[in-house]
Amino acid sequence: MDTTAPVFSVEGLWKVFGPKAERVPADPELTALDPAELRARTGCTAAVRDVSFDVRKGEVFVVMGLSGSGKSTLVRCLTRLIEPTAGTIAIDGEDVRAMDRSRLRELRRHRAAMVFQHFGLLPHRTVLDNVAYGLEIQGMGKNERRERAAEVVAKVGLEGMEHRRPGQLSGGQRQRVGLARALAVDPEVLLFDEPFSALDPMIRRDMQEEVVRLHQEEGRTMVFITHDLQEALKLGDRIALMRDGRVVQLGTPEEIVGSPADDYVREFVRDVPREQVMTVRTAMRRPSADQDGSGPAVRPEATVSEAIEAVARAGSPARVMDKGRCVGVVDSDTLLGVVAGTEQPAPPGTEQPKEAV
Repeated sequence: MDTTAPVFSVEGLWKVFGPKAERVPADPELTALDPAELRARTGCTAAVRDVSFDVRKGEVFVVMGLSGSGKSTLVRCLTRLIEPTAGTIAIDGEDVRAMDRSRLRELRRHRAAMVFQHFGLLPHRTVLDNVAYGLEIQGMGKNERRERAAEVVAKVGLEGMEHRRPGQLSGGQRQRVGLARALAVDPEVLLFDEPFSALDPMIRRDMQEEVVRLHQEEGRTMVFITHDLQEALKLGDRIALMRDGRVVQLGTPEEIVGSPADDYVREFVRDVPREQVMTVRTAMRRPSADQDGSGPAVRPEATVSEAIEAVARAGSPARVMDKGRCVGVVDSDTLLGVVAGTEQPAPPGTEQPKEAV
């Protein structure tokens, strides 16, 4: 994964709804007000408040928060489906806010495709023709677009359903059509706005697995909006946790669960099984010079849960192996300390700087 060149770069982004909205980001006195005070003083609501982040090429970047936190407004600002009030947005270094109508249309059609919760399928078109719709808008010839659509339909697990209409599909199947339609235009970034929140839990899990599979196969950059913490932890390489329009913490799932930034985040992650999120990097200690090479081996990215199982099965500490080299050792005491939240030793040479927001 290339972490040096962000696909999306967002700096100081504001979206304020209300009269004379542009005065709010420009006035330090107003920006310091909490949401209720701001409404009372100005009649304005700041849905997104001074948000900055980069989305790296090839990563799944999750924006999560409760209803009203500003996450859906934020993702719509990225392609100016909602016009930002202040701040900068760039895609591959190009200023999105400076784009004219033609360039903006190209951005939405080719470069950043949106997958919504409500599928918006055309009821009288077949699955194949719904998937091909974006290609038709682009002016691609009928045979070529239907061939491309058929490839993507198979990729999302709908082979054999090409000639059905949306009314003949389940909710999960319709969402797969929506995903296939976005994939068909081969966008640089997929933007998901709570796409699975209306689905039954089992279908939702299937769709999450589908996203994981597609990401592993294609390495496509994804921005995923959700209010569900488990979904965020499952899908996200990094997570931006929002509250009242602000990003209160940005980090890996492990950083957010293991080192909550404040009491709000701590309460948010309180019931998360730490052993399923934390990796052995968090628990390992430096191997001793006389390490004899015995005992089970685990990967640095293995979860603490997996390591506990390996240590219990062998009855001895486990070696943490990276590219054939022993980089650390974990034993039952340190692993259980991580589970309890009482022990979080920093592994030598593997520290990663926290993201600044």
